[in-house]
Order: sequence, then C-alpha cells, then structure tokens
Amino acid sequence: MAMELSGPRFGPRSGAKARQLVVLLHGVGADGQDLIELAPVWAESLPEAAFVAPDAPSPCDMAPFGRQWFTLQDRSPARLAAGVKAVAPVVEAFLAAELARLGLPASAMALMGFSQGAMTALYTGLRRADPPAAILAYSGALLAAESLVGEIRCRPPVLLVHGEADDVVPAGASRLAESALRAAGVPVEAHYIRGLAHGIEAAGLAAGAATLRRAFGLGPAAPTA
Repeated sequence: MAMELSGPRFGPRSGAKARQLVVLLHGVGADGQDLIELAPVWAESLPEAAFVAPDAPSPCDMAPFGRQWFTLQDRSPARLAAGVKAVAPVVEAFLAAELARLGLPASAMALMGFSQGAMTALYTGLRRADPPAAILAYSGALLAAESLVGEIRCRPPVLLVHGEADDVVPAGASRLAESALRAAGVPVEAHYIRGLAHGIEAAGLAAGAATLRRAFGLGPAAPTA
C-alpha cells in the first residue's frame, strides 16, 4: 500500500506550538470526522496537544460510505491478522510524517483508536521501534496476539475501555487483550463499563484524558469549575 493518509486536525487549543500529538484512528465505516470530535474534549486537559484523525486508506467494502483500515469480509483470525499487518506500514508512515511536521519525538505522541481503529493502534503501536507515550484502545481487540511476544518492540502504557453491552465487538475481546498484554509485560489499565454498547461515553473519555496527561508527564488535570 503506497499511499499517504490525511484527515481532520484540531489544536493546539493554546494556540502555541504543539508539544504533544494525539492520533485518533476511527472505526470501520466511519472516517476521521467521526473521532476528531473528541479532540475539543481532551484539549481541555491537553491544551498544548495537536490532534489528527486520519481517514483509513480504503473505502468500506460493507457499506456505501465510510472507510476501513482492512476488510472484515473474512473475520477468521488469520485474515484479520493479515489485514492489520498490511495496513500497519501505511499508519507507520503517517505517524512518522506527522511527528516530523510538528518537530516532535515519538515519546510526545499517543495513539488512540476505536473499534477497528483500536485494533490497528494496538498492532502498530506495540511494534514501533520508537515507542509512543501511550495507546488507548476503545471497544477493540488485540489481533495477532499469538505473534505479539515475538514481534513486540515496546511496552507503552495501554488503556483499554469497553462497554459490557457491546454487541459489535464483545467486551470479552478486551479482556483477552488485557490478559495477553499483561503476559507480554505491557502495563495495562482496563475499564469495563456496564450498560454501554459500541461507543464511548464520559467515564471512558475521562479515563483517556487521565492516561494521556500521565503519559505526557503532565500530572493530574486541574479540577474543572
């Protein structure tokens, strides 16, 4: 896949030069506009961060709209692993270009993903030679878990957030991810939210903001008035 990704951007809210970068990877059938809406929320806690939500490289092959990181037509573990492996270099090239554009080191970047974007963020982020500050995976899964121990190149803190009522990607997928990541020596924080379907809500966003501030060495967020 020789292609360049692009998508909507937000921030820094402070108006100054970016000191951190948060990359948001959307789910299948959506695009970058779907997740860039999170940026103003997190910018309250991260006023010096730039946010970018790239559109996935391929049109969704299961809907007349939206994009996808890889096909879900065949959901066998081998095909899913092959799909995320194929798109990882495209994501990696985008991350390198964004860091260079902003003049930031990889340690000032965090990866966040929702659903298929979470799967992509976990796969790509854990195999980076230059570790990201953190990986936030909402309603996702750890693909190619069996190859992780042999391929892992970094162990950034990982936040897993999943709704217990998710009928698209069951919460059990994040529980399996949690176990596999811990076994691989990755520090994990996991939140399973009762009653939440396939989506993101306030408690998950707050956990994400806290994880990002910690990962960037910013300390606890100031209480809002």
